Amino acid sequence: MIVPELIQVAIREFRQKMAELGKNLNTTPLTAQLAEQVTAALKDALTAAGAAALQAFVQSYNPTDPLLEVKGQRLRFKMVSPKEFLTGFGPMVIERSLYQADAGGRSYVPLDDFWDMAGEFATAEVREAVLFSVAHVTAAETEQLLRKCALFHPSATAIQHIVQPVGDFIERRSEDLNNTIRAEEAIPKGTRVLVASLDGVNVLLQEPGVKRGRPVERPGLDSSPVQPTSYKNAMVGSISFYGTVPKGKDCPQRLASRYVARMPEKEALTFKQQFETELADVEDRLPEKAVKVLLLDGHRTLWNYAEGTERFVDYEKLIDYYHTTEHLSKAAEALFGQGSRRAEGWYNQYRVKLLEEDDAAAAILRSLDYYSHRQRLGKTRQDALAQERTFFSRNRRRMTYASFRRRGLPIGNGPVEAACKTLVKTRLCRSGMRWSRVGGQRILSLRTYVKSQRWDRFWHHYLRLRQSA
Repeated sequence: MIVPELIQVAIREFRQKMAELGKNLNTTPLTAQLAEQVTAALKDALTAAGAAALQAFVQSYNPTDPLLEVKGQRLRFKMVSPKEFLTGFGPMVIERSLYQADAGGRSYVPLDDFWDMAGEFATAEVREAVLFSVAHVTAAETEQLLRKCALFHPSATAIQHIVQPVGDFIERRSEDLNNTIRAEEAIPKGTRVLVASLDGVNVLLQEPGVKRGRPVERPGLDSSPVQPTSYKNAMVGSISFYGTVPKGKDCPQRLASRYVARMPEKEALTFKQQFETELADVEDRLPEKAVKVLLLDGHRTLWNYAEGTERFVDYEKLIDYYHTTEHLSKAAEALFGQGSRRAEGWYNQYRVKLLEEDDAAAAILRSLDYYSHRQRLGKTRQDALAQERTFFSRNRRRMTYASFRRRGLPIGNGPVEAACKTLVKTRLCRSGMRWSRVGGQRILSLRTYVKSQRWDRFWHHYLRLRQSA
């Protein structure tokens, strides 16, 4: 079917729809209500015209041969099988020829293969719009959104049926997808620092677990130690590229970030493998003099992984400055009391020292020891102070903030903390949400492509991989 024929089909359908409007329309005077009626009619006419033209176009390729040979097998025409497809113009029905071998077996619909719609009910542009939206909001909200701003209106159930196979495909073919995407990406121009960061964030799972919090004491309330849902730790990793320090600033400019996110899993094995693969690709293409930094908070599990992994041997390691200042604040409260002027003064003094002096961590430890012997502290404050002293003693070699600032290196792991919120919390931790690990990962995979500025490449290569499968 050639373009002039498509034009005729579309015009005929458009004219018919608009003619129906004109039968009972009072066009004088112009009112807001009239404008709304005409706008709605134009929208309906455009939808009908587009669907009719696309239907005629696709239908024109439907084979009508009584026999076909496919991959060395002779297939015979059996019947016409109509199917409704959801397109960018709304639903349309295609009459498809169905073929089957004389001996029976699986049927074959050539037309579906021709336009890559075998096993699909929504066209590629519909699926992409749905998936992009679901990466940001729920299926129900996506349904409402598309009813307001699109010509196609899938139900929440249909939306979930789109998400599931694509999410499962990503999980199966993530290595192929991501390798292809990375091959097309360049290291941001002007990169002089690479910062790798990891962090965890709790997600509520539809899995039984031990109940947290204070035990129930009143009669009549559930006192079972096990509850039907449980919080588990999802993992997020960020790989950030930094340039020079802008004039008047004290932190280098962040040029770009890429992310990895995984639902809770035992020892985060898949997450670590994917994160290290992303790092390996970046490291191979870094400028020769670029500095590599591993920047984490104080979580022991993360540091045990970092210290025990050969991947990070040549990384400069730093504990997040803002995490350190939280511990500094707790130490001040343990020494001088919460909200006291002495606590505030001591905190501000050593917060500045951390930024300006190379031996600040050692000075903090000396000060903690000095005041702990001079102050008459109760057991609670003594225990709190001991915890903070352990923190500074254990991590003092990772508190070289003054040196980092002189060299124009970042001292905070803001990108990964922001990613925990924007990648996971914002989407998976809304009120009442509970997730399976598989269902949550489908959303995280889509959301990671969005937040890493990889969506267009992902969708392009997803379609190509799907067609070649």
